[in-house]
Amino acid sequence: MAALLIRSIARTIKRPPATASAAYSTGGGRGCTCTSKKLEGKVALLTGGASGLGKATAGEFIRHGARVVIVDSDEESGFKAAKELGVAAEFMVCDVTVEADIARAVETTVERHGKLDVMYNNAGIVGPTIPASISELDMKEFENVMRINVIGVVSGIKHAAKVMIPAGSGCILCTSSVAGVIGGLAPHSYTISKFKSPG
Repeated sequence: MAALLIRSIARTIKRPPATASAAYSTGGGRGCTCTSKKLEGKVALLTGGASGLGKATAGEFIRHGARVVIVDSDEESGFKAAKELGVAAEFMVCDVTVEADIARAVETTVERHGKLDVMYNNAGIVGPTIPASISELDMKEFENVMRINVIGVVSGIKHAAKVMIPAGSGCILCTSSVAGVIGGLAPHSYTISKFKSPG
């Protein structure tokens, strides 16, 4: 998945045409191997980057030459992840449900690095797996999932666009899920929140 994201970003961001030696190989079934640095000199901001898919994607971005800023509400895991990812990674605390936190993360990234090339809105939660029936759905839990999975993503898009539009360049990515297009695969709140991503 991370390899597909990188190829998509490389096509989206303005860059010089690739040469014949700039290739990407599957490594003969041994996993992906980079033969080029498709994100060399790019700056990426990833929400939910302290663990899981966010951390793994940050690692792939770095392997392709990007400088990565990971943001997460989990301060301990965030600093640990940045340390594990190495000198090309840094961490900032950010609660994606607070628009001012997202704005600060984008602004700080641009202040430190002079630009923002990639915004990856990855932060998300599944929410409670019970009750099984939507007729018993806890609306407070539903609102919490919506604040993180929907409002947090829209805030990320909004604030990244504020710097990317004037720059005339950039790529905004949002994690989706098959649960957003096929009902019954995940809890109701999560399914509803992920339905927004393809839109």
